[in-house]
Order: sequence, then C-alpha cells, then structure tokens
Amino acid sequence: MRAGGTDRIDVTDNGCGMTPEELDMAVQRHCTSKLQDERLVQIRTLGFRGEALPSIGASARLSITSRTPDSDTAWCIRVDGGVITPPQPSSGPVGTRIVVTDLFFATPARRKFLKSPRVENSHAESVMRRLALSAPHCAIRVTLDDKLLFDLPEQSPIARAATVLDTTPDTLIPLDEERGHIRLSGFACGPAKTRATGSGQFILVNHRPVTDPMLRTAIRVAYRPVIERGRFPVMALHLKVPLERLDVNVHPAKTELRFADEAEVRALVIGGLGRALGHGSSGGGGIHASFGIRPSRPSISYPPRPDVPVDAPVHVGTPATLPFAAPPVASRVAVQPLTAIEHSGFAEQDVGFTPAARPPQPVPEQMDPSFPLGASVAQVFDTYIIAVAPDGDLVLVDQHAAHERLTHERLREQYASGALRSQALLLPEVIDLPRREAEALLARSEDLSRLGMDIESFGSGSVLLRSVPALLGTKDVQGLLRDVADELANDPDLDAGNTDSFSHRLDAILARMACHGSIRAGRRLKPEEMDALLRDMERTPRANTCSHGRPTWLKLTRSEIERLFGRIK
Repeated sequence: MRAGGTDRIDVTDNGCGMTPEELDMAVQRHCTSKLQDERLVQIRTLGFRGEALPSIGASARLSITSRTPDSDTAWCIRVDGGVITPPQPSSGPVGTRIVVTDLFFATPARRKFLKSPRVENSHAESVMRRLALSAPHCAIRVTLDDKLLFDLPEQSPIARAATVLDTTPDTLIPLDEERGHIRLSGFACGPAKTRATGSGQFILVNHRPVTDPMLRTAIRVAYRPVIERGRFPVMALHLKVPLERLDVNVHPAKTELRFADEAEVRALVIGGLGRALGHGSSGGGGIHASFGIRPSRPSISYPPRPDVPVDAPVHVGTPATLPFAAPPVASRVAVQPLTAIEHSGFAEQDVGFTPAARPPQPVPEQMDPSFPLGASVAQVFDTYIIAVAPDGDLVLVDQHAAHERLTHERLREQYASGALRSQALLLPEVIDLPRREAEALLARSEDLSRLGMDIESFGSGSVLLRSVPALLGTKDVQGLLRDVADELANDPDLDAGNTDSFSHRLDAILARMACHGSIRAGRRLKPEEMDALLRDMERTPRANTCSHGRPTWLKLTRSEIERLFGRIK
C-alpha cells in the first residue's frame, strides 16, 4: 500500500482463484458466491453482501487478475469509475491479485475527507493485524510505502497471538471456557501489561474480527479490579457462537454484532477473564524487567557514607571479609500461614534481615514447581524482596504492593461473603430523576438492597433513599445513585454491583483500607515472613498487581542478566 492507500493498494493471495465468469460476477453489485441460502443465517465467511468490490470499482481504478489451478492462463478484469472492461487473458500465478489505484478519483468529494497517509496507514495496519490473528495457519506479508511492516509465516495460535500483541508466549494467559453452546478461547496478557488505548484488544467472533462495544464493556468489567483506571488490557479473544444465535448483518463493515443472548455472552467473557486473572502469582503475569542499553563506559556513582570521608580509599573485600556469616542460599523452607499479616501486620519487633540470620542449608537440586516465586534470599532497601524461582530466574517483590493486594482481596472476600452492611440515613433523601432512570433503579431495588442501598418509589420520577453502604459513608450519596441510575438505564442487563459508579467508589474505599492496613516500605522482614508473603501471593487471586494497578513483582531471566554484563548481545 502506498500513500495511505490513495495511490495504490495491492492484495495478492495464492488461493483457488476465479474463472472468467466468476470474475465478471465479482464486480456486480449484490452478487456473491458466499451465501448458502437467502436467509442470511448460516454465514460462515467474512464477506457476503457483494458490495465491496463494486463500490471500489465505482470510485477508483480496480483490476482483478486471477487464475485457477486447472487453467492454462490467468484472466484480468478492469473497472474504472464504474466502467467494466470484460475479462481478458493475462499472465499470473495461481491465486488472485487485486490492485486499486487512484482511490476516489471518480468521487473527489470523498477523497478530501481522507486523513493523512500516516493515519490511513495505521488503520490499514490495524485491519491486517486482526486478519493475521484470525488466520494463524496463513502466512501474511504486509508492506506500507515499500517498507516491510511484518512478514509472518504459518504459526501456532499462541505464537501468532504473541507476535500480534508484541509480547512473548510465556506472558500470555490461555483461556478455554464454555457456557452453554458458546465457547471462549484465546490468550490474555496479565494486568502488568496495559496500554493507554484499546488498540491492544483483538476480538474474534467465529473467526471474524470485530470491535463490538458490548464485548469491550465486558472486558473492562473483568479487568477493572486489577488494572489502573484509564488503562486498557491487552488480549486476543475468540468467541465461537452458534450461527443461528448471531446476527452479523448489522453494520456494513460487519464489526458490530447482535447476539441472541447478550447477557450469556457478557457473563462468559467476564467470568472467563476473571478466572484467568484469578490464579494469583502462580498463574504467571509478572513483568520481565527491562533495562536500557549499557553505557560504553562505567557511569556508576554512589552517595558517600556519612561515616567515611569522601576521599577515603575504597577496599573491596573478599568473600571471607564481606558481612555475611555464610553465603546466601536459595532454599524452600516450611512456613506457617501468614497469621500476623492477616490481622495486625508483622510482629512488633523490627528485626533486620541479613543472610546470616538463616543458617546455611544445601541448595536443593530441584525446587518445588508449585512455588513459582521461589525462595527468598534477601531484602534490599527494607522494601524489596529478592527471591530465586525454581527455574533459576531472579524475582523481585515489592513487599508493600504485594501485601496491599493480599489485604484488598481479603476485604473483597468479606464483602462477598454476605450482604454489605448498610448505614441508615438520619433523614432519608428524596432524589428526583428522569422517569426512565427512576424505573431502572426501582427494577433493581433488591440488588441495591443487598449492596446496602435501600430505595423505594416516591412519586413520579422520584425515589426515596433510606440507607447507604457503611463503607462508602454518606458523602455525595445523591451523585452515586444518579450515576448508578444512568448506567442501569443505558444497560438494562447490567447488575447494579457491576456498574462503574458503584464499583469504583467501593474499590476506592477497599483499596484505601488495604493500603493503610498493609506492611510499609522500609519495614525489615524476617526470612520466614518473606517466604510466607511469597506463598500467600501464589495463593491469592490477582496478586500480580496492587490495588492501584502497579506490578507487585518483576522477573529477571538469566539471559537478561547476561545481557547486562555483556556476555550476550
């Protein structure tokens, strides 16, 4: 493609090709060979309207060259501004080549509304990446302005997903969920990998790339507890829906769909992603630490110690003179459940940890793989735990961020174990709302009551609020209820507890409580406390990020360490 497609678009495949008769039909309006019947129900192909090629030929210069395997020659048909030239013999390999030039030359009013070539190129790149994801069994090569964008061979689904999502296969979380006759599969990145926009979300429905708003909403709800607000997750999802339960004939671009049971699809996406993200640190999803290019010469400087003169000579000690009674070892130790953490933080004594605090132990030949975060080795800056994973990788844990997530999840469990405790208002508040929003609230009155908000009708378009959740307090209760009413009115199938307004308010309170109830950065931990924290992280859902969406642990592989020391390039 050149100049954002305005100069030239060239698409070539090595498929089965077309005969002269099929070429002639391909450029006729509303003619297609892809439909099995006229009911538009069993649609298995991406295209079926018979409008794309005729529309292109009416506004640009279009040529289609195609050859079938049993033909001695290729055939070419041309359409210039709607004028069709019959098929003629031509040279060409088996397959089809479509070339579009002078886009919108016949309709200049449309051409002036095109964006810049850079923007149009980005749109084309997005389309091709979605197509590449939907067909990992096909090799795809894309060039823009004679520059190679990507050249993908035939790949496995996970390899293609990793390539399109610009990540590595080991950071992808596989999904395979079923609900009734609907199946959700694909791969999702953990909450540690997000973007500022939704460009990293690739959704396929029956192998058709879509940008359906309902599915995007479901993804947002599933990731809301684990990523920072305003960030977007990265994933490649594939929904398989029975053809008779799906309407793809909604939009000319066929990127928006209609499901026979949207609530069922939404529940599958939210539940499937939630379960995939709920495996804790044992399910992967940590961030691989990345470092910039090493400087050509050392540029490391250290602040002077207050007890050593600035110009004093520095002596590097041998291992025997370093302040270690024994060399650090990475070994798994049996630990008790983290009782002190659960209730009131760690023990009151502030004992600093050095490797001397743990007696030397032989390094086991093979660590227990059920402990993916490994064994703690040391604590640095009284904030970060250094551990060695069973595969030998180096793991760094932010003790405050990690324990904040553990505390947050325990508060969530307390909330989910029963009805949220409500606080009665001394003076019930009358809230005037549009009739549609008031009716939406009253229809969900039982759900709201379980959330701690008791409402009742108070005349036409008004509701009476008698109580609010105790955790949220009484500040701006009218604003909260209005926001919830607006979301319920716009999405009748949405549960009151899943509305952004309520969840964000509740999550903010739980996060604040978790932050204040967690161990602080700068607190020295004993070896058994560090190991207990690692074990709890492995058991706790969503332990890869803290309540604010920041990562709780990082991983540094052997190859990355060797690259830092210049052993490999």
